[in-house]
Parts: sequence; structure tokens; C-alpha cells
Amino acid sequence: MATERPDEEKPETRDVRVQDLIHGGGGGASPVQSPTRLGPGWFSEVAGDKIRNTGSDFIGSILSWINGDPNRSLKNPVKRAKRKRIRTAKTAACVIALVGFFIFVNWFMLSQLHEGRAWLRRGFSKKPNLKPKLNPDPNPSMKRVSVKVSANVQHGEKKKMGKPKKKYNGTYGRLLAYAAHALAEGQNKLEPKELWREPKDQAWKPCADQRSWKPSDGKNGYIMVTANGGINQQRVAVCNIVVVARMLNATLVVPKFMFSDVWTDASQFGDIYQVEHFIKYLSPDIRIVKKLPKELQSLDLEAIGSVVTDIDVMKEAKPGFYMKHILPLLLKNRVVHFFGFGNRLAFDPIPFELQRLRCRCNFHALNFVPKIQETGAILVRRLRDSGSHLAPVDPYLVGPKFASFILDKKAGPLHKASKYLAVHLRFEIDMVAHSLCYFGGGDAEKAELDAYREKHFPTLANLTKTQKMPSPDDLRMEGLCPLSPEEAVLMLAGLGFNRKTRVFVAGANIYGGNKRLAALTSLYPNLVTKENVLSETELEPFKNFSSQLAVLDFIACAASDAFAMTDSGSQLSSLVSGYRIYYGAGKMPTIRPNKRRFSDILLKNNTIEWKVFEQRVRKTVRQTKHVLVRPTGRSVYRYPRCKECMCNED
Repeated sequence: MATERPDEEKPETRDVRVQDLIHGGGGGASPVQSPTRLGPGWFSEVAGDKIRNTGSDFIGSILSWINGDPNRSLKNPVKRAKRKRIRTAKTAACVIALVGFFIFVNWFMLSQLHEGRAWLRRGFSKKPNLKPKLNPDPNPSMKRVSVKVSANVQHGEKKKMGKPKKKYNGTYGRLLAYAAHALAEGQNKLEPKELWREPKDQAWKPCADQRSWKPSDGKNGYIMVTANGGINQQRVAVCNIVVVARMLNATLVVPKFMFSDVWTDASQFGDIYQVEHFIKYLSPDIRIVKKLPKELQSLDLEAIGSVVTDIDVMKEAKPGFYMKHILPLLLKNRVVHFFGFGNRLAFDPIPFELQRLRCRCNFHALNFVPKIQETGAILVRRLRDSGSHLAPVDPYLVGPKFASFILDKKAGPLHKASKYLAVHLRFEIDMVAHSLCYFGGGDAEKAELDAYREKHFPTLANLTKTQKMPSPDDLRMEGLCPLSPEEAVLMLAGLGFNRKTRVFVAGANIYGGNKRLAALTSLYPNLVTKENVLSETELEPFKNFSSQLAVLDFIACAASDAFAMTDSGSQLSSLVSGYRIYYGAGKMPTIRPNKRRFSDILLKNNTIEWKVFEQRVRKTVRQTKHVLVRPTGRSVYRYPRCKECMCNED
């Protein structure tokens, strides 16, 4: 008969202990532990007791498996050590298994959280706890979609959904609420210093007035020009035709402006610019007369083939085109009339002196008439709330005589003029319609803009019917849409402009009217336009002359302490930006948003936090605020930092 070994446990006893562990120890008393058995085994057994008391069956079973029967007496030290090693190994394996289990659970929970955030990005739900007081629902229909999708998920419905394309719905209620809160909290905080500073470029000085050639006699014939577009497009056309006249050794007749049914302004060159100064200042370059000689006035220019339209000249044609096609016609008929002339001269390649002549015309030869200069000076003075200094551009904008009007003679040397920010909000109906973008107005907006295109842009309207055009969402993502008033005010708030900032808005007849401007005026109550600053009597001479009113906007923007453009394709913004670079002495900052990047930020309207929005907007604008030398092929009117227009003294 075999003798029982004291260090071995009977199978039936082990089975009873396992059953006790599984059923919470209900069938027997817990064994008494020896005080000498410390370490992992003792800890595990004590833990096992607690687990049995709480009914954690699974983990209790594991601990039992690790420790075996604690009642077993292990008198043999070798076997006791062996058992201890086995228990240690089992404990390690169990710990590893538990860690792996917790890692798996953690991964699973994170994946579910990530999926939830993905739903938020897609706009199907809203992130909770987003300060409900500042988060009005900008789109009630989105809320209904959220509830429906949430119900489907709760009932276990699974639908395959591809990554949806981000779309713009025309509302920014959430971000505007955050902006209002941020401005209210920070109205007494200092603004970021870089808002009112331009990167140092003291080395660049104006020098387009320098000449190194003899005057042209203009003996090859006469050039007439009728410039199209608004006042800013016409300004570019005038400077381009001056260069063409010098290139062809032709005499230039004082330019005329084409009447546009978009601008509905019959103003001519002499109503806006000083004719005598224009002729005299450019006399060392080209010969200019006020009208054709009598013997040529009776010619039927169209009949003899001397009328050249913008269709006949390619956009940004090179000098060789004019020498090959226009010069023979000029020599033959003695006169050529460019009708509807605009941006029909390339910026590169072009001889150095001709490029300099272009700059000389824009920055020196085109002075506004006295009535515009005087009213412009009054406008700037009121915007600055008087002051004791002149900005670097003032004498060139309004002339030395009227620049003195800007100064407050009663103001002492310690008087500090108010800073003002000028924003060119290029959001008139012609721009909105031509952009083919959508701005949240629904079917009524689409119908109105379609009708406008049919009347004013028939070629574009026809293209939209016969060809597949980029969608409004694609145009927006590429940065090809002008900023709406709501987007403009979000940019200003994101940059950190104080609520108390005086904001001058340039632009006539904003599409949507005062209702569309509500976002701007509510966040920046010190917002003004020329109509608010000037009296009806002061504006009366310019009534019904949109081009002349646009010149007042040009003056106010060019003289501002900071200028923000909202559409880089705008001629006014381009000309103002260039004027501030040329005459600003590195002290007149211009904000040029990268609309493609800004559009990407705005598309996250429903999820992005305000702090993140601020950081991204400031980074986007900061990347555009640097001293940029004119890239090849780009406009000298907008980028005058080039050897033809400005001299670098470094």
C-alpha cells in the first residue's frame, strides 16, 4: 500500500478548493496562512481571499491556479523552492496575459473614440460640451441628421460610408459665436505687435523716376486707346499703353475710358487724373497730345482696319507681337485705335527701361484731380481722428497742398492719431457672379447670379451651359472665391484685432447689403465706410460716379495703418498693396491671406476649436508677410520691389 506524501495534495481535495474558488468559498472555511510565507505567493493568496469575498470568480480561479493549495505542507526545501519557482513563472505569465488583455481593451476603446471623432468631422454629430452658450446651432437640418444617424447606430444598423467631400453651407454661426466671445474677453488686451508692423525692408527705395534715355519724337504715328473695366483696370491699361507708345515710337493721344454697364460711370481720364501733369511728367519719355491732328480726325478707322480690339491682342502679349503686327499697321495708316484695351502687355520679358517707364507712369505720372485729393484728405484725417504726423504715402496720394489738411494744427507733439485698419471687401455682385462660387443664399442666390451673368457676362454664362465647370466647392478649396463678409471678420478676429479697432471697409454696394455686413458690424462696432465718414454735401460731387468714389476708397486704403485684402485678384487691392510698398518706407503692413489655406481652415467650422483656429490663421498670414522681390512674370504694380521700380541699397 502506497504511503501518502505530505507535500502532495489529494485530487479530491484540489477539486474541492477549485469549486470553493469558483463558487466564492461557500463550501468550506478559508485556510489559515503561515506568517512565514511572504512574498508574491502570500500577496496572491490574500488577494484571492478578497476576490472570493467580492465574487470575482475568474481572477480568483487564476490565483488558485498559480498558488495551488495553501494547506499543503512543503517540508522538503528543494521541492519548496521548485514550487516557488513554478508559482513565480505562473504569476509572470498571468501578469503578461493581463497586461495584454488591458492593452487590447484600451486599443478597442481608442478605436471607438477615433470613429466617433470621424463622425464629428463629417458633420453628422456635434462634439459635446462646446460651451453651449457660445455655440448656437448654425444649421438646424444638421441636427436632424445627427439624431437620425445616432438612432441608426443604437439599433445596430451598419452602413458602408465612403469619406464624404467637405462642403461649404454658407454659415459660420459656431465660429462667429466663438469670435464674439474671444473679442469680448480680450477687448482690453494688447493686440499682437506684428498686426501693425511690416517686415523691415528699409533697403528698398523708390527710383522709377530716374531716366537714362532721350525723349521719343513719336514720328511713327498716333496711338489712341479706350480702356475698359473699372478705374483700377483702366489705370493699368493707361500705363501699359504708355509703354507700347514708347516701344513703337508713337505719339499717344490722352486716353479715354469706355463706359461700362457694370460700373455705369461716364467719367473720363480728365475727371480723375490731372491731364497737364500726365503730359508734362512723361514728356521726357513719350510725346502726348490731347487729340488727333485735324487731317486724321476724319478717318474711318474701322474701315481702314486701324481698330484693334482686345480680341485681336492676346492677353499679356510680348513686345515682339506689337513690333510684328501693330507697327506695320501704324506705319501704314498713321493711327491705331486700341479699343477695350486692358492687360494686353506681358510683364516679362521686357526691356529694363520700358519696365521702369511702366512703374514711372503708375507711381509718378497719375495724380488725382484736386477735388478728389481734397476730399480724400478729409476722409483720411477723420479716419485717423486727427493727428500730428503724415504717413509716408500722404503727399503722393493727395498732393503736398492737401496733405496739410490731414494734420491737426491744434494737436500737440504728444497727440497720438488713432490707428485704423482698411479692409477691401471685394464682394460686389459682379465679383460674386463672375467667381461662380456659392455664398449660402440658396436657390434665390443662384437664380439671381445666373440672371446677372446672362446680362453682364454672356460668354461666361454660355460656358456654364455648354461645358463642365468646376463646382463651387472645388473653386473654394482652390482659393478662387472672394472672402465673404463673414469670412473676412473671422480672419480679423483670428489675427487678434481688438474689438475697439476702427475698421474702414472699402467697396460699394456689398452683395447682400447691410444684412450681409451684420457679422462685421456686430463684432467690430467701430466699422465705417466713406458714406459714414463724409457728409452728403461732401459726397455730392461724386454721386453717380462709381469710379471717382472708388478712388476715395483707394486713398483711404493706401493711407491706412494696416490694410487687409480679401481677394488677391482684385486690381484695387493689388494697386494699393504696391503703392504702400513703393512709398511706405517699410512701415505700412498689408495682410494678404492665402485663400486656399484659409478655406481649408474654414471648412472645419463645425469642429475646430477657437484657439486652434487662431493659431492656424495667424500662421497662414504670417507666411505671406515677408519682403518679397517681384517674381518673374508678376505685376510690377503689385510687386514693385524689383530693380526696374525700386533701388536696393544693400
